[in-house]
Amino acid sequence: MTTPSKVSAVAEITNDFKESTAAVLTEYRGLSVAQLKELRVALGQDTKFSVVKNTLSAIAAKEAGVDAFDGQLSGPTAIAFIKGDAVAAAKSLTDFAKANKQLVIKTGLFEGKALDSEGVAALAALESREFQLARVAGVLKAPASAAARIIDALRLKLEEEGGAPAPAAEEAAAAEEAAAEEAAAPAEAAEAATEEN
Repeated sequence: MTTPSKVSAVAEITNDFKESTAAVLTEYRGLSVAQLKELRVALGQDTKFSVVKNTLSAIAAKEAGVDAFDGQLSGPTAIAFIKGDAVAAAKSLTDFAKANKQLVIKTGLFEGKALDSEGVAALAALESREFQLARVAGVLKAPASAAARIIDALRLKLEEEGGAPAPAAEEAAAAEEAAAEEAAAPAEAAEAATEEN
């Protein structure tokens, strides 16, 4: 018999599937409450690690159009619903599974494609999104800094050849001219006063 709580649970799991970029199905037999809490902390705020009922999860997966978990929902089951960086979450899961053999990674789903346990491990082995963005930023920044170095080298070459004065030399010349004008001002004033007399 269907109860309101089961309907609500199915709706929540269905929504989790739909909102996630990736999901990883695990079996957690033998893990303590403290270990599950440690895993949730390691996964971060963008991943929801939910202990689920197999029958309700099967219904929710079907409603969400997910077939990656067909035939895999057995035993004590928990699903990691990943809304953030799938690579980082997969790495956290695989690292935890290495340290805690009770956590078994069974299968996964990434951007609509089914992954077996080796596929999840391969996803975890990729570079994280932050690392990839940092690398792209470095590549984009490199031409600008190279252009700046080339322009500076041209400026120095022109200065050496006498084609353009250095900015420091220009500033020094302007300062000397201003000092000369200040020194001449009292003498000019005195000369003007003498002529008036």
